[in-house]
Amino acid sequence: MSELDEGMQAPTFALPRDGGGTVALGDFSGKTLVLYFYPKDDTSGCTVEAIDFTALSAEFAAAGATVVGVSPDTVKAHDKFIGKHALGIILGADEDKGTLADYGVWQEKSMYGRKYMGVERSTFLIDGKGAIRRIWRKVKVPGHAAAVLEAVKGL
Repeated sequence: MSELDEGMQAPTFALPRDGGGTVALGDFSGKTLVLYFYPKDDTSGCTVEAIDFTALSAEFAAAGATVVGVSPDTVKAHDKFIGKHALGIILGADEDKGTLADYGVWQEKSMYGRKYMGVERSTFLIDGKGAIRRIWRKVKVPGHAAAVLEAVKGL
């Protein structure tokens, strides 16, 4: 799939979510969605990011936005992650990595000279009509959730 850009329609998705059931793009018709992709539950950067989004979840809700995190972890791992850190956001499980690929965040990475496939930490701000309004790629966690909140308020 070609690279997604701001202004394009967001790829549709329907994923199993924490606590059972599914989370889908269509659930947010007429609402703002903050869709963020992260590598792995309960790792240092991913935990800080999830806690930061949780800490601001009331402000996101007040601005009319819902935060959904997606990783290739299982629903069981998501439930454990949420319980351990009292997270207040929705987590989608993309074990087959189809949604990760559709959003262009399943990429070749390199660590210590070893190449492997993994998630590029990215966030997509999607409006109520399903259009991508902002994209943050190669996200650095400190201050990111607050920056996304400011963008939501600016919609």
